[in-house]
Amino acid sequence: MKRVRAVVTEDEALARASLRRLIRETGWIELVGEAADGRTAVEMINRDLPDLLFLDVVLPELSGLEVLERIHHRPLVVFTTAYERYAVTAFELEALDYLVKPFSSRRFHETMQRVRQRIVQTNGPPVAERVHAAFAVGPLERVFVRVGARVVPLLMRDVIHFQAEGDYVRAVSRGSSHLLSVGLAELEGRLESPFVRIHRCHIVNLNFVEKIERHDERRFIVFLPEDTRLVASRAGSVRLRELML
Repeated sequence: MKRVRAVVTEDEALARASLRRLIRETGWIELVGEAADGRTAVEMINRDLPDLLFLDVVLPELSGLEVLERIHHRPLVVFTTAYERYAVTAFELEALDYLVKPFSSRRFHETMQRVRQRIVQTNGPPVAERVHAAFAVGPLERVFVRVGARVVPLLMRDVIHFQAEGDYVRAVSRGSSHLLSVGLAELEGRLESPFVRIHRCHIVNLNFVEKIERHDERRFIVFLPEDTRLVASRAGSVRLRELML
């Protein structure tokens, strides 16, 4: 098998050094580049066209998913993350594997065996293509979330509201909430009625709205289950007013 050209995208210097060492131990992989932030990674991947990408989920400048959305080249992808909750992304990306830091040499080489098998089998589209496909198709009906040791579907119809948390989104349902590895604006593009964006940080499911009252002269307050109250922005209040006419 020919040598596999790899790029490491990781903002932690120690993690990059660890991956560099492990890659050297794998004779059929050649490290052709390293990036410490998402924007540099996009430029490097599109320029150097690696076969394999080690990609941290949480990065400066652009998140790991944003990197995959912006690259034109389609490498195989192994996600790396320090947080197990990010090991299952919102859109069933089915990456070759997830390495939860800190990972052992044995765990790394097990993953490399999966990479080698995929290269030989060449079955299925690369994960980067699945990212583009996920955002190019119709309304989102479910996402996959981790509950304990299991990965289970969360149906959109069961979500009460979505709340932005930095570069990610928290999906809130009755009695639980889950952090999704996607931005609120990107998620909004995959949602349709009964979901309405009422604020730059909030999308609500109208089926769960208990009542809407005036908050002040130009804004409404939305009442949701579990004593949740969200104040709509001025633009969001205009959307709500139009829906109530």
